[in-house]
Amino acid sequence: MTAADRTTPADRRPVLAVAHRGDPYRYRENTLPSVESALAAGADAVEVDVQLTRDRVPVLLHDPTLKRLWGDPRAIGRVTIEQLDELRQGPLAVPTLAEAVKVVAAVDGRRLLIDLDEPGPAAATWEVVTGLGAERLVAFCGPATAMLAVRALTPDAEIALTWKQPRLPARALLDDLRPRYLNPPFGLVTPAFTAAAADAGLAVSTWTADLRRTMRRLRDGGVASITTNRIDVLRSVLDGRR
Repeated sequence: MTAADRTTPADRRPVLAVAHRGDPYRYRENTLPSVESALAAGADAVEVDVQLTRDRVPVLLHDPTLKRLWGDPRAIGRVTIEQLDELRQGPLAVPTLAEAVKVVAAVDGRRLLIDLDEPGPAAATWEVVTGLGAERLVAFCGPATAMLAVRALTPDAEIALTWKQPRLPARALLDDLRPRYLNPPFGLVTPAFTAAAADAGLAVSTWTADLRRTMRRLRDGGVASITTNRIDVLRSVLDGRR
């Protein structure tokens, strides 16, 4: 009997609704209006991406350059925080991580999920988090290299290990990293995968589900958390409204 077999529907906790880069269908991704909109729509957590400026300030940005979102071809690592302010477009700007933490902290019970694609920003990111006393407000996701960098900074951070293989990670990696969640793309999530993760002591979080039928399949398949670009739709699915 697997852990999934032993868990009855009444035992299962509500599935968490995570907003991918905020509410990107309404506001530009990884901006404060996008984060605020996601919170207003009922997100339990908002996932954001972090990069470092030239002066090593953690800011919200997914890409290594400013081209796609801000029309500036420069790499973020070549731009100072003061220069970033020149790209401001009305209420839209590249926010600092500290600003995003404060927005989420103002709404009771909500959290910030910080996605790190590489180890480089980990130390500066953790310095911001601890400086704001926000250790319990944030969690981290990303590949093993980045998450091991986070774990080296703190034994207590909540980690979701991003995983793109159908088999579970090696036990040695899990022992070193101690993640709470295994975080695969939704196409890898099957009942067998979720059960195997549960037997290894892991909850499953998954990304990025935008269709109702996918959200329902994941909801009914035992995952603990779903990340989406359509947080209002996911909220309605999880609340049983549609």
